[in-house]
Amino acid sequence: MKEIEGRNDIEFLVDTFYRKVLSDEVIGVFFTEIVQLDFDKHMPVMYDFWESTLLGHMKYRGNPMIKHIQLNALKTIEDKHFDRWLSLWAQTVRSHFKGEKAEEAIVKSRQIASLMKIKIGQHLSARGSFGE
Repeated sequence: MKEIEGRNDIEFLVDTFYRKVLSDEVIGVFFTEIVQLDFDKHMPVMYDFWESTLLGHMKYRGNPMIKHIQLNALKTIEDKHFDRWLSLWAQTVRSHFKGEKAEEAIVKSRQIASLMKIKIGQHLSARGSFGE
């Protein structure tokens, strides 16, 4: 196993992870039925996101919180969905990589999931307070 060192490693990691996600009985439905992602467009965004997050190459310019708030409006993202995403991500990272960046990928994923839960909850609270 090796360290996560560059874009090729990021692409391999993300591609391997999404192969697991698409066939997963807990979260696969979000990608195959709820949103029906265009993977030709989605994957380069995910590569840029993780390359920016782990390697500091600031390629990603999007807002993942907005996308997940919109997704939650279509189908509620529950704790079990976050837990499964985190589990699959950690399994994928640890199956193929080792070292500081690999551990950082797992820590960052947990931080991102925690922040998404908070932001989705805040959005739902704000909507409720305005009677929407």
